[in-house]
This record gives sequence, C-alpha cells and structure tokens, in this order.
Amino acid sequence: MIDALLQFGNEVIIIRVDGNKVTFGNTLQGAQMADIKGLKLDYSGVCREFPDLETSDTWQEEAIQRFKDKIQGFKSEMQKIKYLIEDLSAHGYKPLQIQKKGFRAERWK
Repeated sequence: MIDALLQFGNEVIIIRVDGNKVTFGNTLQGAQMADIKGLKLDYSGVCREFPDLETSDTWQEEAIQRFKDKIQGFKSEMQKIKYLIEDLSAHGYKPLQIQKKGFRAERWK
C-alpha cells in the first residue's frame, strides 16, 4: 500500500494505491476515502482525454472503466502512484509526499 499527498490550492488530497484498488480522499473532510466512482468527473476533461466519448450517453462509466484498465496495466504499486502523480501534476496538483506502508513518509522529489 502506498499513500501520496498532493496539494491543490488550499486542499490536500490523499491518493491510496493498494494493489489494483485506487482511492482518493480530502484531508479537509476527515480523509474519507472513495474510489473513482465516488468522484465527479468533468465532462470537458473526459472529452479532451477520450474524444470518442463526446457523443456517448455513458461517457462517465466508460471513462471510469478505461481508468481502471489503465491502472491494472501497471505491474507495481509504485508505477501506478507515479502515473497518478504525473497525470495530476499536469492539472495543477503539487505532489507533497509519498509513504509506503511500514515506512516513514518521504518528500516527493
């Protein structure tokens, strides 16, 4: 299990990767964790990432499934967390630290 903390404005977001399970949480809400289904996806952002979903009525479900397939394609938890951090960094999130289960937290380099 690996946790990563990212900052977006005043918020600190937690991403937890445990095998193929990815959950997200907000420290302002007491770190209640939710999987990708619990997040609000932006229609324009999904269409930018997947132009073929622009005319689909089930764009949200298909985008979630593609995300899960992409995550399962990585071999290790570290590869998954690095992909998530790099992807969110492009959208204005600033990585703060990363922590593997049983180890101390380290600042993100």
